[in-house]
Amino acid sequence: MALAISLWLVALPSRAEGINPRLASLALQDGYLVANTRFAIQLNPTLSDALDEGVPLAFRLQFRLNRPRLYAWWQQLSGGFEPTAEQQYKLSFHSLTQTWRVSVGGALYKSYPTLNDALAAIGAIRGWRVLGKGAVGKSRLSEFAGEVRLSLDISQLPRPFQLSALGATDWKLESDWTPMALEGEH
Repeated sequence: MALAISLWLVALPSRAEGINPRLASLALQDGYLVANTRFAIQLNPTLSDALDEGVPLAFRLQFRLNRPRLYAWWQQLSGGFEPTAEQQYKLSFHSLTQTWRVSVGGALYKSYPTLNDALAAIGAIRGWRVLGKGAVGKSRLSEFAGEVRLSLDISQLPRPFQLSALGATDWKLESDWTPMALEGEH
């Protein structure tokens, strides 16, 4: 018993680093299926040091429809419906202004005074349209469910860092696929 407790205590610091989902739900808004997400992100020392040295980190928020499977498969086959959606984030540090900058989709950006504030903004999205009106049939709305994941996108790193990141556990940062159901459905 003492050995199990000591192993658990040793494992605690390593579990603090990573991406953990705090909110993952689907809702209906104006005929669209929308996702609401929030993640807690803790960077390891390697990633924090890279940011401090001016290396931007890119994150990818992914959604995939997993229910109803037959409906998604049929829509994809018949009308080119894609049962997935993706959102890109880029985090960088600006040494001149001493601020952290988060860009969403490469177009919108916002500056934050602390790294924790910037990390809290990544993956925190409300009303993200993951399925359009044409893909969401009114008779099947209660059956829709999906899953979401946030991960560090090493393919967006500068080339020298991409080579270093391949196979390195310090550069692997992702959440598990987190199930999402319609709000109010259990």
